[in-house]
Amino acid sequence: MQSIITSFIIAGCFLFTLSIPQSAGAQDTLSINLTDFIQKGLERSGQVAYEGHVIDLAENRVNQAQSQRILPRIEFSSQHGLIPGVVSNRTDLSPGRYYLDPDLENNWEDWAIFTRAELNAVQPLFSWGAISSAVKAAQAGARAANYQFSAVKAEAELQLFELYYSYLLATEITRILEDANEQIDRVERQLYQMRDDGDPGLKESDLFKFDIFKSEFQVQVTEVRESLDFVRRVWNYALQAEPGVVYEPEENFLDPIPYELNDFDYYHFQAFNLRPELKGVESGIEALKSSVDATRAQQYPMIFLGITASYANTPNRPRQTNPFIINNTNYASAGIGFGIRQNLNFSATRSTIERTEIEYRRVNDLHKAVSDGIVLELNESYREAVIADAKVRQTRESLAIARNWVRNEQLNYDIGFGDVEDLLDAVSKELELRLQLNQNIYNLNVKIATLLKTGGIPVSQMNVN
Repeated sequence: MQSIITSFIIAGCFLFTLSIPQSAGAQDTLSINLTDFIQKGLERSGQVAYEGHVIDLAENRVNQAQSQRILPRIEFSSQHGLIPGVVSNRTDLSPGRYYLDPDLENNWEDWAIFTRAELNAVQPLFSWGAISSAVKAAQAGARAANYQFSAVKAEAELQLFELYYSYLLATEITRILEDANEQIDRVERQLYQMRDDGDPGLKESDLFKFDIFKSEFQVQVTEVRESLDFVRRVWNYALQAEPGVVYEPEENFLDPIPYELNDFDYYHFQAFNLRPELKGVESGIEALKSSVDATRAQQYPMIFLGITASYANTPNRPRQTNPFIINNTNYASAGIGFGIRQNLNFSATRSTIERTEIEYRRVNDLHKAVSDGIVLELNESYREAVIADAKVRQTRESLAIARNWVRNEQLNYDIGFGDVEDLLDAVSKELELRLQLNQNIYNLNVKIATLLKTGGIPVSQMNVN
């Protein structure tokens, strides 16, 4: 019984991966199936939402890398102000030749608006593949982020699956204990009737044993009732239930999901083709390989095209006609040319390349480590699923025997040849096996879901096959 209560608490641990405000009181009851429950839980999961932003950041890095292809550096600046004009006392000079007057003065009675704008841009022409490799690295990193998100989502789906069936298990056990309580009451009436009739086959110790059994049973009833209330509260928390609304499973009974186990090789093949963790590492290897190429390309000079343009205008400051003399307040100029950029700190460049290569080798080793972990996890999940399946079948057979035992002891009582201790043992064993069967069914469903998740197969496929 203690293991059953513990399973409720373990399934409820998914509560801590959600960042949802708790809802108020419950009045209306809404039924929800497993698929909708998982979907709603994912939509309201803070952990899933957090990992979703990792994808956004990765896609942003792709955009940043791609932006280096076209005008990665383009700058514009402008200055504005109020300045005085100029005045010359020489009549032989035109305004365009005021630069020849050494006595040129500011005209403090003539003010105008000064405006100047400057534009500078750099366009890479040849980078030895550095830019294209950086783009490939960012794109592979984005794919790795998507696989990471898929892995987190698969884990959340499994936790929601456990939570859904925890509700069914709690409901089923509550129903079993209600039936058992009726049976215990019937036995109690028979025992005290025998005592009142002075039945010589009834011993005083039989009544004490029964009272102890009944007291222990009531403790179990209280534990299960509180566990069911706990699961209901977690459900409303996970689903972000609106005030006045509670959810309950659409199913009424806890049954094994109709899924036939395949052989181990099937799940092994699926895992190495579908597991997002493995695909994420493969994308990471691809990203680092491109990063190595991009870093190596930085050893060589980059050829670029430079563009510059500048313009200034002030109405009371004349533009000078000599091309070698520029009036900074009234002029226009533009230029375009080629340039070479080379990082001459070759030692730092070599260190960067070496670090990138070490990271590349490290991620290759991580691929082997992840593969080993998947094989071990898959073997354990498959073993537990097979054992869980066998336990369900064997417990059903044992329960059928226990029910025949109870009927036999009940018939013996009806004809006056029964033994109280044997009847209590039979009733207790039937109750234990009914509880154990539902616990084993719950375990079977969870173990199969875990096996599918380990094999990279969506939990939703449990209903197919």
